[in-house]
Amino acid sequence: MKQNRSLFRRFLKAHFIFIFLPPIALIFFSAFVGFSDIHEKDLNTLNLFYVTVLLFGFIIVAFVILSWVFFLKLQKRLARLQEVMSSSAKNNSFPKPISVQADRMDEIDQLGSSFNWMIQQLEDSRKRAYEEELLRHRLIANLSHDLRTPLTILRGHVTKLNKESMSLEGQNSLTEINHTITRVGDLMDDLLTYTLLTSGKHPFGPVSTDIGRLVRASVAAWYPVFEEKEIQLDVDLPADETFYWEADPTWMTRVLDNLFQNIIRHAAEGKYANIVVDVEKEQIIVADRGPGMDNSSYERGAGIGLSTSNYMLKKMKLTADFTSNENGTRVAIGRA
Repeated sequence: MKQNRSLFRRFLKAHFIFIFLPPIALIFFSAFVGFSDIHEKDLNTLNLFYVTVLLFGFIIVAFVILSWVFFLKLQKRLARLQEVMSSSAKNNSFPKPISVQADRMDEIDQLGSSFNWMIQQLEDSRKRAYEEELLRHRLIANLSHDLRTPLTILRGHVTKLNKESMSLEGQNSLTEINHTITRVGDLMDDLLTYTLLTSGKHPFGPVSTDIGRLVRASVAAWYPVFEEKEIQLDVDLPADETFYWEADPTWMTRVLDNLFQNIIRHAAEGKYANIVVDVEKEQIIVADRGPGMDNSSYERGAGIGLSTSNYMLKKMKLTADFTSNENGTRVAIGRA
C-alpha cells in the first residue's frame, strides 16, 4: 500500500521548526536589521540574557507540549486498535474492522488497514470452510441413504440363495457375504452418526445420570450376544454403591455399545471380557483378552466408531484412556 503521509516525519518537522526556527530568526534579525544607537545603549547585557532565556524557555516548553500531544494521540490510536484485538480474543470471535482515514493514511492507519484486510481474509476462509463442511455432511448423509437400497437387495438375494441347495463352501461364502453386508450397514450408521454429531444436529441432553444403573442395563442388553460368542463375562457392578455424571444417557449407552461391539468383532478369540464400575475412582473399565489394537483387524474396524465415542465423551467432559498390547485391550472412562 502506498504511504501518503508519515506520522513520524510530521513529528520531526514540527519539532525541527520549533527548535531551530526561533534562533535562526533572531540571528537573521540581528545581522540584517540591526539596532539603532539608542536601542544599543538601552539593550544591555542583562536584557540579552533575558531574551536568550525566554527564547530557550519557549523552545523547551514547545518541545514538551508537542511531544506530549503527539504521544497522547499515538497512545489513543494504538489503545483503540489493541482494544479491538483483545476484545475479539476474549470473546473467541472475529474482531470488527476498525475505522481508517483514507485521506491521512499514516503508519497507524496502514496498520489498521492491514488488520482489516486480515479480518476479511479470515472471514472469507471461515465461510468457505463452513460451506465445504455443509457439502461434505450433505454428501455423507445422501450416500448413507442411497447405499441402503442396494444393500437391502443384496441381503434379499443372499436369503434366496440360502434356500437353495449348495456345498458347505458356498454356505460359508453366503454367511460371510451376509456378515459383510451387516458390517457395511453398521459402518454407514456410524458415519452418519458422526456426521450428525460434528454438525451439531444430534440431540444432546446432559442430565445427572446413575452410571452404575446405566452400565448394568447395557451389560444386560449385550449379555445374550456375549453368551452366543461364548465370551466369558467377568462383571463387577456394585449394587449398593454408584456415582453420577452429568451426561446424556443415550450418548453413554452408545459409547458402551461401541466398546462391547469392538470386543465381539475384534477380541472374540480371547473369550473373555471384564466390565467394572469403580465407584471409588468414578471410572468405567472395559477390558478384553484379544490381540490388541495394533492388530490389523482391530485397526480396520475401530476408526469411525471410536471417533464417534471420543467425540461424545469429550462433549460430556469425559475421557477414555486406552491401554493395548498383544495380551488385550483395557479402556478406562472417567472425568476429563
